[in-house]
Amino acid sequence: MRALMILALSGSLSGVGMASAQTAAQQAACKADYQKFCSGVMPGGGRIIKCLNEHIDQLTAQCQQVVKENTPK
Repeated sequence: MRALMILALSGSLSGVGMASAQTAAQQAACKADYQKFCSGVMPGGGRIIKCLNEHIDQLTAQCQQVVKENTPK
């Protein structure tokens, strides 16, 4: 639950942070991956999405899709 709140508060899974437009399904898709790879990352400034991107090949397929959809081109 803490990870979901951190993800929700951090902006968006985009280059600018983790947006409030992020759905509960997107949060759920990345919860375990966030906890495994990025739990020590301070939210904001796109740091979470950057961290998840650094581990993209290790993420679940669902989280990979969320990260790819929310990463600026």
